[in-house]
Amino acid sequence: MNYASPRYRTALPGNALTTATQRLVRPLTAAVALVTLLTLGACATSGGGQGPGGWYSVERGDTMGTIARRNNIPALRLTRMNPSVHPDRLEVGQRIRLPDSEERTPGSGAYRYRIRQGDTLAGLSQQFSSSVSSIQSANRGLSASNLSVGRLIWIPQHGVSSGTGASAARQRQIAASRAAPAAPIPAAVKNWQWPLTNARVVREFGVNGSGTLEPMLLSATSDYRVKAADTGTVRFAASMRQLGNVVIIHHANNMQSVYAQCDTLQVSVGQKIRQGAPVCSIGSSGSYSGQLLFDVRHAGKPVDPRRVLKK
Repeated sequence: MNYASPRYRTALPGNALTTATQRLVRPLTAAVALVTLLTLGACATSGGGQGPGGWYSVERGDTMGTIARRNNIPALRLTRMNPSVHPDRLEVGQRIRLPDSEERTPGSGAYRYRIRQGDTLAGLSQQFSSSVSSIQSANRGLSASNLSVGRLIWIPQHGVSSGTGASAARQRQIAASRAAPAAPIPAAVKNWQWPLTNARVVREFGVNGSGTLEPMLLSATSDYRVKAADTGTVRFAASMRQLGNVVIIHHANNMQSVYAQCDTLQVSVGQKIRQGAPVCSIGSSGSYSGQLLFDVRHAGKPVDPRRVLKK
């Protein structure tokens, strides 16, 4: 299968942006480069910061990836800690939050956040899609006029409940992504099996608030075994930085399925695999906490998994 190399933007003075094509991996692992693009948004080269728990000031040539590597922070955590930052539009002097080990940067739910110099409740509510009243309700005695730098607080995402329902903002994002022209797929492609049994959809396929296309994110409820969505041939089965173990299966009609954030791999490259056969397992704890990134493509182009999965 032929995957095009992803394109990244690096920060230049002011609003000037220049596009640079970067190969992330050698020919075999180039097949998974698009998964990195969807998940991490973008990648950085130089800069100066205060270390985890502080601020980083973007310098010329920076991207999110090298900022993460320089500060020894997983790129996904860095991206989630800065939800209002567009990774393809970094500007010199822009400030990036660096999460520390005690902060929580979830795919959904409440943030655990350490107050930094210059923070205000109004600013935090806007940047983390919350509200001043929600933040104050979640943190007893928190005053908008006297924020204590260094204090850990909870920041609920607006409209997100503790149940399985998506937030109103997420629903709008889903609707917007599905309203966009969909890439055609062969009529024969249908009735794919869900890769996790009784999984909860944590995040739908679609464009996030920063305009970045993200794959579907599933959370296991009890069964942590990942199964092939359809019959095919394994084209990639190895580790990728920030994504754990990754499996890519090539199917008939030039379709591909991608399974990322796996714990233990159960397939090898070149192996023929039938629908429902074990692909990998995901851990019930650790960095990914039983969550699977599931991506579907036709001729290398992203496809909403719900278009091919069993209803």
